[in-house]
Amino acid sequence: MTDVRQHAEEIHEQFSDHLDVTVDDVASRLDSLVNEYKVPMEEARRSVTSHYLDEAGLERDDIRTGGTSDVNVEDIETDEEWVNLTAKVVDLWEPRSDAVGQVGLLGDETGTIKFTKWAKSDLPELEEGTVYSLGNVVTDEYQGRYSVKLNRTTTIEELDADIEVGDNSTEMEGALVDIQSGSGLIKRCPKEDCTRVLQNGRCSEHGEQEGEFDLRIKGVLDDGLDVHEVIFNQESTENLTGIELEEAKQMAMDALDTTVVADEMREKTLGHYYRVTGPTMGRYLLANDVELLSGPVDAEAALIKARSM
Repeated sequence: MTDVRQHAEEIHEQFSDHLDVTVDDVASRLDSLVNEYKVPMEEARRSVTSHYLDEAGLERDDIRTGGTSDVNVEDIETDEEWVNLTAKVVDLWEPRSDAVGQVGLLGDETGTIKFTKWAKSDLPELEEGTVYSLGNVVTDEYQGRYSVKLNRTTTIEELDADIEVGDNSTEMEGALVDIQSGSGLIKRCPKEDCTRVLQNGRCSEHGEQEGEFDLRIKGVLDDGLDVHEVIFNQESTENLTGIELEEAKQMAMDALDTTVVADEMREKTLGHYYRVTGPTMGRYLLANDVELLSGPVDAEAALIKARSM
């Protein structure tokens, strides 16, 4: 119960200013999920937190999940962390949703990162080319790509300074020797601001969902010295395989099985040599640009050849 109690105290602290709820109330909910229904602690914690968010009429971005720390763009490789960031607005583009006030690209000396400012946050407009000190922003992750979200608690201070924005992209050449599970035709949670991949029809935060189809490849590229994990999003997956989303959905429908899509992707790509360019986030290289260098050859032969280079 000690572990449950500790998590309960942390959740209670998040909501103590918004709800008349006790630590014992929170602990009871957690204990029931973890010990009675055998729900993993992290999933139980997300479930309980979502319950209190609904009860308080709050969004997840309205509560702090930990202390803030000053970071550079290259340091952002964890989801749902509260951080402080000093960065320059590199680019702005038109939001696709009325819920989004501004969306664009921030940059510092270590690289660039996407940002989203919610319309309901009532924050001042950011201007392209201007440097800001941003406090209390929340990190987010989608297909291995990290971004930051500005919310109603974010502080924005315009600075009389300039930043030379760095390039955090990496170029890599090698043989594609494996396509891992979780690749092919997948479904993502359809809830606003949630892009988690569904596992057996369930989102780890929002429970059972119908889901929205997407394409991705989690591949392994061998450069002859090391192997590197590469994530291809829908666009780069379509470019790599020649299989578009609608075609993939039809393939799965005809076979009554989504795994045929990943199998077909393996058939088309394994053993080929590629040049891949994109940023590195944690252990993943995120494929923005992909160029076919040679192929096809046997994947096992490709691995042997790459190791001998």
